[in-house]
Amino acid sequence: MTIKDNGPQPNAFDIESATSQNENYRLVAWTGKHLQVTLMSILPGESIGLEAHPGTDQFLRVDAGRGKAVMGPTRDQLDFEQDVSDGWSVQIPSGTWHDVINTGDVPLRLYAIYAPSHHAAGAVQATRADAEREEAAGIDEPPAWTVQPAEDDPDQHA
Repeated sequence: MTIKDNGPQPNAFDIESATSQNENYRLVAWTGKHLQVTLMSILPGESIGLEAHPGTDQFLRVDAGRGKAVMGPTRDQLDFEQDVSDGWSVQIPSGTWHDVINTGDVPLRLYAIYAPSHHAAGAVQATRADAEREEAAGIDEPPAWTVQPAEDDPDQHA
């Protein structure tokens, strides 16, 4: 299945098939003015990476594999922990430290909805290292036409 982020234009696609077929760490499927849909594939033993988005709420939905979602008010106080698998969703309030770890032996396939948009439109990052490199270089930024939180509240990474 080919997914093309057509910006803030109307769009529809089979998200379950696209998520289960996605082999990239992150693939931005659609970018709107106020939210964004990304597909993710986390390899066994790997994770999304501990982070917090002060101005962004997130919704994750697992389509395949097994994992563990952890969240908390600080990177050292992750007092929420939940095993997740196919059909589970995870809601992450803005500013909450969080990570999702693949605890299974197959890729953990999920999609994420960010509000507001959080990544470059149409971005395809094969690995977590690619994603981190693009974020550090300032390449993975949401388009200027999206509504964004105040710039004095940057993302945080552990």
